[in-house]
Amino acid sequence: MTPRKIIIDTDPGQDDAVAILLALASPEIDLLGITAVAGNVPLPLTEKNARIVCELAGRPDVRVFAGCDRPLSRPLVTAEHVHGKTGLDGPQMADPTMPLQDQHAVDFIIQTLREEPSGTVTLVPVGPLTNIATAFQRAPDIIARVREIVLMGGAYFAVGNITPAAEFNIYVDPEAAKIVFAAGVPLVVMPLDVTHKALTTRARIDAFRAMGTRVGDMVAAWTDFFERFDMAKYGSEGAPLHDPCTVAYLIDPSLFSGRLINVEIETGSELTLGMTVADWWGVTDRPKNALFIGDIDAEGFYALLAERLARL
Repeated sequence: MTPRKIIIDTDPGQDDAVAILLALASPEIDLLGITAVAGNVPLPLTEKNARIVCELAGRPDVRVFAGCDRPLSRPLVTAEHVHGKTGLDGPQMADPTMPLQDQHAVDFIIQTLREEPSGTVTLVPVGPLTNIATAFQRAPDIIARVREIVLMGGAYFAVGNITPAAEFNIYVDPEAAKIVFAAGVPLVVMPLDVTHKALTTRARIDAFRAMGTRVGDMVAAWTDFFERFDMAKYGSEGAPLHDPCTVAYLIDPSLFSGRLINVEIETGSELTLGMTVADWWGVTDRPKNALFIGDIDAEGFYALLAERLARL
């Protein structure tokens, strides 16, 4: 089986870090590069964190590119209250020694989609969609060349986690999300509805620590750190590992189920800015533009994570 060529667009974030590690540990994935965007923390930290994660995995050869440092038309909103001041708070980590690529992330996305055979590159955005939307605006010819976009963002039944109506990644840059959702690229969306069914538990975190590896110890420490916020907020047993759901879907889509529906992005309302208006029940005649995932085999997901991360 030919590995799936992907670009991970990210704003690490502890769960972003686990998504990168899962990709690097999986032979089904050919990670062409990592593009950083401002989101959970500002861009100088997200590009740094992406390189820290690559070095943790023993993969300093992976190319990391810095992208957009702010949303298309709004001030940047960040999430240090969840991820800590560095974005990867928890254990102390050394600064990376691998270089940041000179090329801008948006230019790398455009160049890669033009150079690789059409329909072979999947984009995996797990942060705000600013880099992807900017690439589509600058180079509309690449849109038809994208195989698929598998993204983490949005919510419907789970409503919002940054406002009453909006999920963080979409809320940070709703105009970018609107561009991406309207582009016509095949979309797979991992909303809060599904990621909140993929909760950490003591047993699942202990399984990471029991690997006896630096990666296992680090993932356990990261999840220990950031789950405290969600447990306090939702009264849940653990915290959702949002972003690795995208990579897990590429490896084993049978772990997930959802519906092909219409999803529109709200950009005009003060109350519902950034809401993913998901026509789950098919009450409009708007065209279906996204496979909106609603359920996950959580045990299978964590078994896959543990098996793969143990390889690093």
